[in-house]
Amino acid sequence: MNTDKSNPRLAVLIDADNTFNVIPIIDELFEEISKFGDASVRRIYGDWTQNQLVRWKEILPKHAIQPIQQYANTKGKNATDSALIIDAMDLLYTAPLDGFCIVSSDSDFTRLAIRFRESGKLVYGFGEQKTPESLRATCNKFVYIEILSQNKIAESPQTPASASTNVVTQQNISDAELVTETKLTPVIQRTSKQLAMDTKLVSLIRSAIEALSEDDSFANLSEVKKHIVKNYSAFDSRNYGYAKFSDLINTIGLFELDSKKQRIKDKRKK
Repeated sequence: MNTDKSNPRLAVLIDADNTFNVIPIIDELFEEISKFGDASVRRIYGDWTQNQLVRWKEILPKHAIQPIQQYANTKGKNATDSALIIDAMDLLYTAPLDGFCIVSSDSDFTRLAIRFRESGKLVYGFGEQKTPESLRATCNKFVYIEILSQNKIAESPQTPASASTNVVTQQNISDAELVTETKLTPVIQRTSKQLAMDTKLVSLIRSAIEALSEDDSFANLSEVKKHIVKNYSAFDSRNYGYAKFSDLINTIGLFELDSKKQRIKDKRKK
């Protein structure tokens, strides 16, 4: 068993057929995963005899990702999902792991994520914004790959701005067809007015403050953020265009932030 709970042992399971958008940001993906723990197991599932996975093959050695072969025995049936799920259950019972990272936008993995949670494991999801809520909600934390794509563009000033939305993808194509391009929805920084009118966002923050506030109506900023993520796993200040939670809070304008003590208060409270 892992005795270092400050650095949880994680298994990273990638659905190769459903994550072509991840290929250009694979470095950013593992950098993000490192925030949650040590990626001790790294596996990717697909039919590696198919030409459409050739771009995955080029980057696997760099991150020590083990390709798991699953033949597409029947056209139209996703055998990759089944292989990933079976392997994941084996790891759940045999490997000394603290959590799992599911890299996919496919809702078929929802029940798997639930099973992990039921076993007391941490579950982190990574997928597109189009990922069904059923999968997002079952994760302890869900990160949109659009955010990771934005981070890469921001770190590469010589890259044309338009490139932030152009990522290679492929869905249900034959061996003879070429990999096509799709566009990820860019993350646009929201204004103070837009944020203040986002009733879901404001409600999440206010509810967290109410649950954690002390007699002076202030609550610890980091605890407020943790409370929000527990109730809405896909919450991330970067989804709104702000790198830090404190920057998001300041911009909304509805909350009082004590920067020195890192505490937050609803301005409606006197």
